[in-house]
Amino acid sequence: MHLIRRAAFQSSRSLTSAAAPTAPWFVDQEYERPLPSRQLPPHLKPAPPTVASVPEDAPEPVKLVHAALSRSPHLDPLTLVSSHAVAPPPGPPLPLKAPQGRRKRGSTYGGESMFDVPGGIWSWTVIAQVKEGTENRGAIESVVRSVRKMLATIDPPLPLVPKSKRRMANGWAMVDAGDFAVHVLSRAAREKYFGDKTW
Repeated sequence: MHLIRRAAFQSSRSLTSAAAPTAPWFVDQEYERPLPSRQLPPHLKPAPPTVASVPEDAPEPVKLVHAALSRSPHLDPLTLVSSHAVAPPPGPPLPLKAPQGRRKRGSTYGGESMFDVPGGIWSWTVIAQVKEGTENRGAIESVVRSVRKMLATIDPPLPLVPKSKRRMANGWAMVDAGDFAVHVLSRAAREKYFGDKTW
């Protein structure tokens, strides 16, 4: 008799476990069905950030730096610009002063120099802005390290200036690569030193 009750209990337990639904009794099965996914209309789709292209006449190191910076997670891709260096506007002329002493010339005239080279220091500039809020979290230093590491592998080697041991405190760092310079800066530094005319 005890064996019959045990067998009946096991069979009823197996039937109830097999017939038990996967969801609780208070959940409607209609709401468990996956809803059909709808695609966003074209005017609501988020456009991917576009990176400004490098000029065709840019040297190969500038193109390599531009491509590497476009993949950096610390930078805002819309602010990456590689272009010819723009010479700063000339300052106001020095006030004329009457000549003094035996040399009959004005003190504001320095004479001719053989070191006067027209143009700026660099031929190309690469300017990139880090994402807002990351400038004080090491983003600028990280981008500068990656740029210097990448430039050190270029053949023929570039005349890189030794790394400065002073800590950057104004939101602006620069890598001097000889013929071109890479500026990595925050939004506040860009608006203060460069304005919107460079972008």
